[in-house]
Amino acid sequence: MNATLPAVAVCTKVPFELAESPLWDEKRSLLWFVDITNHAIHSYDPLSGELKHFQMPALVGSIGLTADNRIIAALKTGIHFFDPLTGEIEFLVNPEADRPGNQLNDGKVGPDGCFWVGSMDEHSTNISGALYRITPSGQSIRVKDGIFVSNGLAWSPDGSTMYHTDGLTPTVKAFDFDIASGSISNERDFITLDYEEFGWPDGATVDAQGNYWSAGIFKGRINQISPQGELLCSLQMPVIGTTMPCLGGTHGTTLFVTSLAADLDEERQEGTLLSFEVEVQGVHPYRFGEATL
Repeated sequence: MNATLPAVAVCTKVPFELAESPLWDEKRSLLWFVDITNHAIHSYDPLSGELKHFQMPALVGSIGLTADNRIIAALKTGIHFFDPLTGEIEFLVNPEADRPGNQLNDGKVGPDGCFWVGSMDEHSTNISGALYRITPSGQSIRVKDGIFVSNGLAWSPDGSTMYHTDGLTPTVKAFDFDIASGSISNERDFITLDYEEFGWPDGATVDAQGNYWSAGIFKGRINQISPQGELLCSLQMPVIGTTMPCLGGTHGTTLFVTSLAADLDEERQEGTLLSFEVEVQGVHPYRFGEATL
C-alpha cells in the first residue's frame, strides 16, 4: 500500500502559513496557489523558480482559471475576478452574505464552466458550511448545506463524476454529475480512509486515468485512489500538513503539493510547496465560462 517516494523537491524557501489550492495554468506554464491566512495568491514558474506574490484585500480560500485568462478567487468577502497583469480586482457575487461567521474554502471550476466553492465556520466550531455553484452570470446556487468543512472537490476526466469531502468524516463522497445542467445526484461513499494511517481527506485532484489523489492532512500523506474506490498507494511526504496535490508541469507529470504550518515535536514546520515526478499525466483544469459540452 505504501509506495516508495520519488525524489521530492522543495520549490521555494519562502514559508507559508496555509498554502492551498494549487492550480496548473497550461497557457502560462505557471502554478498558481494561495496562502489563505496571509491573504495572498502566488504564482510559481517551475522552470525559472520565480515566485510572485499578489496581495489580496481579504482571506482567500481557493482559486480557478477563467476563459479570459483571469483568476477567479474565493475571498472572505465573496467571489472576485483578479487580473494578474493589471492587479485589478472585480467583485462578482457573495454567496454567503447571510453567514458572516463563515469563510469560503476549497473551490474549483467544474466541467459545466461554473465555479464550485464550499465554505466553513471561520473558527471551525459550527456546522454552518455549504457548497455553492457560481455561474458566469453571477448567480449563486446553494447545492448542499449543513457542511462542517467543505473540501476535496474534483471531477472524473469525462466530467460525469464529482468528488467532495466534509471535514466531519474521513469518507470521500462521489456524485453523478450532469454537465449540461450542473446538477449532482446519486450521492454515495467513494472511500473511507483510516485517519491514523492515511490522514484526514483534504484537497484533491484527478489524473488522466481517473485516479483521485487526496491529501491526507496531519499525517503527511498523498493517497492515490482508483476510480473504483481502491487505495492504490499512499506516499509519505516530508511534511505533515499536506493540504492539496495538483498535477502539471511541462509534461503534465509533476505532482505539486501544498502544505500548512504545523507543530512537529515541539518545532514549527512551515508550510511549503513541494514537487516530484509521477508516472501519470494530469488533466487541464476547467475554465470559468467554458463548459465542456
